[in-house]
Amino acid sequence: MLDTLEPGLYIVATPIGNLSDLSPRAADILCRAAVIAVEDSRVTAKLLRRVGSNRPMIPYHDHSADHVRRELLARAGREAVALVSDAGTPLISDPGYKLVREARAAGHNIVTIPGPCAAIAALTLAGLPTDRFLFVGFLPPKAKARTDAIAEIAPVRASLILYESGQRLGATLAALAEGLGARDAGVARELTKRFEECITDTLPALAAHYADKTPKGEIAIIVGPPGDAPPPSADDADSALAEALTRLPPAKAAGEVAKALGLDRRTLYARAMAMKDGR
Repeated sequence: MLDTLEPGLYIVATPIGNLSDLSPRAADILCRAAVIAVEDSRVTAKLLRRVGSNRPMIPYHDHSADHVRRELLARAGREAVALVSDAGTPLISDPGYKLVREARAAGHNIVTIPGPCAAIAALTLAGLPTDRFLFVGFLPPKAKARTDAIAEIAPVRASLILYESGQRLGATLAALAEGLGARDAGVARELTKRFEECITDTLPALAAHYADKTPKGEIAIIVGPPGDAPPPSADDADSALAEALTRLPPAKAAGEVAKALGLDRRTLYARAMAMKDGR
């Protein structure tokens, strides 16, 4: 007979495609937990059958009735409750953060069992910079909100990771190309499955490629960071100096602009004096 797990909430990552990616530790938790909180019991039932688990399931997502979360929290105080999503790591564009937050507030034991994550898998396939990245999740479906969201993330100097559906992929890539320009990017789909693929090109080229296609499966888009900004022009320096001179004497205005734009302070000081004299 398996030992009883310590009471608490166990956050269990599940496969994103290939069921063999379930870790032995995750399988052990799914066989020993008193109850498993799931998004869709039909999806999780297939995984439980594979590992030989007959543990009961409770459907749960962030919009579940409050009494469902209260029941899970109460049980986590006296027995092991496992939390899974349909695929991948719970809480990553999936339900669960409210349950984890309230379990922590209640002082319950919380354990994470890491494993597959589509965002990280796609990032490793795309061959784009990995030293800094931002997980964006799904962009808004409406055009104006989507454009605003892209404008917000455009200056971020990091690779971007987005999720998207096949039906919206072409429109999303077109919007990204419009808002971010010809950045290097990749479209990854069917991750860990037989027909796994990651197509890389510039955003405009990918938008053209998928303009009339509706690929199947879960999709992740990886976008490389922006290139180096062009050096400030003389007009940029003059505009910055003109504004600074409304608040500061020439020497301090030149110092402030030099620091902000990365330009030579002495050259800026001479220009500030000329501007002050009306030249």
